[in-house]
Amino acid sequence: MREQYDFLNSVQNPYTKRLKKQVTIRLDDDVIDYFKNMSDSKEMPYQTLINLYLKDCVQSHRELKTSWG
Repeated sequence: MREQYDFLNSVQNPYTKRLKKQVTIRLDDDVIDYFKNMSDSKEMPYQTLINLYLKDCVQSHRELKTSWG
């Protein structure tokens, strides 16, 4: 390793705004099973499918309709 590095001409990583953040989320078994089954046919990880679905909800400003009893 060098004793000093020169960062005067460095540029910011253009992908830092697109980095994903790891979170813990509790999902029902049937929800996980649904996306895992879908992941087999789509040939992509189920976590990616969940992220794409949630991203679609955000982009379309979809709101959850709840009805309690």
